[in-house]
Amino acid sequence: MSRMTDPSHTNPELSRARAILQNSFGYHQFRAPQEQIIEQLLGGGDALVLMPTGGGKSLCFQIPSMIRSGVGVVVSPLIALMKDQVDSLNQLGIRAAYLNSTLAQDQVRQIEAQLLGGELDMLYVAPERLLTPRTLELLQQTQLALFAIDEAHCVSQWGHDFRPEYIQLNQLNHHFPAVPRIALTATADKTTRDEIVERLGLQNAEKFIVGFDRPNIRYQIMENDGNSRQRLLNFIESEHPGEAGIVYCLSRKRVDDIANWLQSKYINALPYHAGLDSQTRQHNQNRFLREDGIVIVATIAFGMGIDKPDVRFVAHLNLPKSIEAYYQETGRAGRDGQPADAWMVYGLQDVITLRQMQASSEADEAHKRIERHKLDAMLALCEITACRRQALLDYFSDPLDAPCGNCDTCLQPPQTWDATEAAQKALSCVHRTGQRFGVNYLIDVLLGKENDRIRRFTHHQVSTYGIGTEFKAGEWRGIYRQLIAHGLLAVDLQGHGGLHLTEKSRPVLRGESKLLLRKLRKASKTRTRKAAADESIKPIDQQIWEALRSLRLALAEEQGVPAYMIFHDATLMEMMERRPQTIDQLAQVSGVGERKLESYGAQFLDCIISHANLPDDQGDTVSLTVDLLKEGCTVESIAEQRQLTPATVYNHLAMAIEHRGLPLAEVLPLSSAHLKSVRYAFETVGLDGRLKPVYEALEGQYDYGELRCIQAALNGDTS
Repeated sequence: MSRMTDPSHTNPELSRARAILQNSFGYHQFRAPQEQIIEQLLGGGDALVLMPTGGGKSLCFQIPSMIRSGVGVVVSPLIALMKDQVDSLNQLGIRAAYLNSTLAQDQVRQIEAQLLGGELDMLYVAPERLLTPRTLELLQQTQLALFAIDEAHCVSQWGHDFRPEYIQLNQLNHHFPAVPRIALTATADKTTRDEIVERLGLQNAEKFIVGFDRPNIRYQIMENDGNSRQRLLNFIESEHPGEAGIVYCLSRKRVDDIANWLQSKYINALPYHAGLDSQTRQHNQNRFLREDGIVIVATIAFGMGIDKPDVRFVAHLNLPKSIEAYYQETGRAGRDGQPADAWMVYGLQDVITLRQMQASSEADEAHKRIERHKLDAMLALCEITACRRQALLDYFSDPLDAPCGNCDTCLQPPQTWDATEAAQKALSCVHRTGQRFGVNYLIDVLLGKENDRIRRFTHHQVSTYGIGTEFKAGEWRGIYRQLIAHGLLAVDLQGHGGLHLTEKSRPVLRGESKLLLRKLRKASKTRTRKAAADESIKPIDQQIWEALRSLRLALAEEQGVPAYMIFHDATLMEMMERRPQTIDQLAQVSGVGERKLESYGAQFLDCIISHANLPDDQGDTVSLTVDLLKEGCTVESIAEQRQLTPATVYNHLAMAIEHRGLPLAEVLPLSSAHLKSVRYAFETVGLDGRLKPVYEALEGQYDYGELRCIQAALNGDTS
């Protein structure tokens, strides 16, 4: 139904929702089906929402929480995510808080008082705290707008992030039957969706399944040729130099090894895993969230709910255990809708390790059967020769009509070969050696290696000894990996990595069926997306882009928040493209709401204008500031006369110092001793251009505006 004929278009609550979207969040229209979900909650109904990462799930409960009477209670699984979302909402002037174990008792009491006093629009809590008698008693005394259960797939035992405490959330319907509930997830197949409905009592909820496609993500999956870390480095350096990314590894040791190796190659990489102390983990996560260009190397313990929008790539150096896990982890890239990469190398050992982990787990047989099915589906996605996106979406019952054109199999269609004879040799070798040996040993037999182990087992006398010399060891590993992926071989249940034949292998062994396998793909030498993107940016655009990013970083450092909480990259990109010349024009940029316009509008507008090469009759905002300074005006009086903030005035002066030769002494009359100490701070802790470490090293002796001017003088050497 179009908006013109929709009778709900005149609904006053929906009109208010659209106004909040514009004024608070800075967006001009809802994405489908955000408006229908909001209408469902405003009417007091329940909802189950499945929407891809970056699709705008949060708005679906944030806006109704602001419109309905009372507070919206948001159940969130991770402490880091709570703080992130609350900080973002506070930046918009929205009254939000969280209750978790990081707060001191006096902070908890203050937030509880705000809750009881009706002073909050949203309260974020973990499921464990929500269901304590104290919290339930508090909520019984509070008017509630709704309950939002984020990451709802955690309720499912078949999901990839199962959290037992989520199961208890069905109590909400018992304690608060009149309060609408919304369950949200980006990753749930039909089995998981059904269990969410059953466990949370959402049988009467309206279901909104938007789809799973993330068209901005390019999927690349390739075989491990034994040099995976060098391929990772080549990928980062060619496709994403200086950009934020996540690298996932299966073990803690591999995380440490890869992080250290990337650091030795001048990549700003940090490790994250459960073996690190909590302070180090938190420090590394905060740096990743707050700084540009950090690469975090992590186990899958990192990232659930990470809300950093400008992650440009997610790389896997090991095979994920399911398509759900792969989709969730790769979904942390490109949340801002800009191009991003999901890049993976995997090998035979990954398959064997995951099979062993499944076999040795304490889960019941039904659960193990599901897990085996999920791993089989993940392997099939890796080995497929058709469009990966089509296969990925088919798994979630969200078919794509045509190949996507943005995955490796579309961009470089893989070649196949008739591997029937090779497979027969590989399978026969498994049979002749007793179906109890691992891949490396089997390859040694096929290649006719002479060693004590082969002689001890007398396998130099079997018919398959030495019959595989037409292939190298690495090629045989690829063949065995694909035979396991196709279900012709299985890993033993004792956990030793031995292989045995399955029923599916018999037709191939007997020559009754033909087997096509993928050819090993060599590293791509095609022109990179990064190179193409760089060529499309004009030099003057690059200058404005860097200036906007620098201003954003400086403001973020002053406030101690991640840069994207000031403005997303997509918002800066639109500023760069539209070049607004007035506050009213800036207000039309997507992502610029009233609170941010009031807080940052003048500074970003001045930044744009000072880089826009305006005609003389429109004036030069930097020159006007410099002229007033030379007339003897202070920074504060210039700000008052021009109706600017002091920070904006300092930005003008810093530009004039660095690019127009304005002497630093005319702005800050520093003694040589003071200048020497500041210079030393920049040279020791401010090498990356960030001002916060310098500010802290100088114990707040100079404010950020003054430091920007000193930095400009050092850059321009006009001190």
